[in-house]
Amino acid sequence: MGGLTMDQAFVQAPEHRPKPIVTEATGIPLIDLSPLAASGGAVDALAAEVGAASRDWGFFVVVGHGVPAETVARATEAQRAFFALPAERKAAVRRNEAEPLGYYESEHTKNVRDWKEVYDLVPREPPPPAAVADGELVFDNKWPQDLPGFSFRREALEEYAKAMEELAFKLLELIARSLKLRPDRLHGFFKDQTTFIRLNHYPPCPSPDLALGVGRHKDAGALTILYQDDVGGLDVRRRSDGEWVRVRPVPDSFIINVGDLIQVWSNDRYESAEHRVSVNSARERFSMPYFFNPATYTMVEPVEELVSKDDPPRYDAYNWGDFFSTRKNSNFKKLNVENIQIAHFKKSLVLA
Repeated sequence: MGGLTMDQAFVQAPEHRPKPIVTEATGIPLIDLSPLAASGGAVDALAAEVGAASRDWGFFVVVGHGVPAETVARATEAQRAFFALPAERKAAVRRNEAEPLGYYESEHTKNVRDWKEVYDLVPREPPPPAAVADGELVFDNKWPQDLPGFSFRREALEEYAKAMEELAFKLLELIARSLKLRPDRLHGFFKDQTTFIRLNHYPPCPSPDLALGVGRHKDAGALTILYQDDVGGLDVRRRSDGEWVRVRPVPDSFIINVGDLIQVWSNDRYESAEHRVSVNSARERFSMPYFFNPATYTMVEPVEELVSKDDPPRYDAYNWGDFFSTRKNSNFKKLNVENIQIAHFKKSLVLA
């Protein structure tokens, strides 16, 4: 399953290997978004919940989100059908450095290979010209045309992407409200998106004590909306003590990760969560993250309404397209240095 063979490339350094038993996280904010259908005080209360979760945890779980269960079911069926293909059929839509969409089975996180195989696609094809301003990257989807009935499955994934975008903008508005910004204050950054969807498959691993499905990391974009199956394996580093805790799957829910962009835009009021994926030797696991990312030409810096003389900007501005390209390229090769992080743009504040 997945055709992965355990070797040294997958082995995590001793201090990053998962413990035999990972404690289940308690107290994770579970937010019911169904009051969004109402208005007034309900929206303000939800915004306050989202703000508290973004500040204290960097992620939260949503239910009552309005995404039809059938939409999710059709997308997960398409996902399983793709990964069930023979290796050579998947390799026919393999991605590369110039074309970063499609199938891949040797991604690296923190310079260690991940125990997984992935398939990346963009929701909008073709994307607007402004979204591919970097001439070196071609964001065209590689659809496996020879998969029986794949036209139907392609429609299933596109339907899922549309539902994710609607949810992403709802969440973006709640985050803006929680920061006392105009409700659509952050929407303009997403006019020409570099948003993408990843289908993840984590095969059973013979050495789950040595390897990780995805190594420790923070998401670089604005928001990640994650669907995970009932197997479990998502671990988050708990802020209070730095311990890794397991996020239990909740039926009909999505996990929302606050990404680095929200951390910068909020001038550190909110902090992105460090997370990883553990694997097991018995069951394969599937997940689908939707990475909500802005246009390549976006200059990322703290939102001006959130900075003042008493709270100056904590980050220098950086270009999202350059940042995104650098991060993408690191997936293909082991680096001699740490990959680019928002910490590299952190200002040294001299307090009077």
